[in-house]
Amino acid sequence: MLRLFFIIYTLAGTTLAGSAIVAALTMQMVDAKSIIVAAVLGALAAVPVAWVVAKQISAA
Repeated sequence: MLRLFFIIYTLAGTTLAGSAIVAALTMQMVDAKSIIVAAVLGALAAVPVAWVVAKQISAA
């Protein structure tokens, strides 16, 4: 399951980090610190998402 988690995390992490960056840029937060914080928060938010999805896939 750990291997599946990492595969899903690469997809979910990129997607959520990119979405968070777009949200930050939409709110006119164009400094580097805001963009980096948004990317890190998106990547961290992807950890539980990937874990739940991997768990559900391996249970099926």
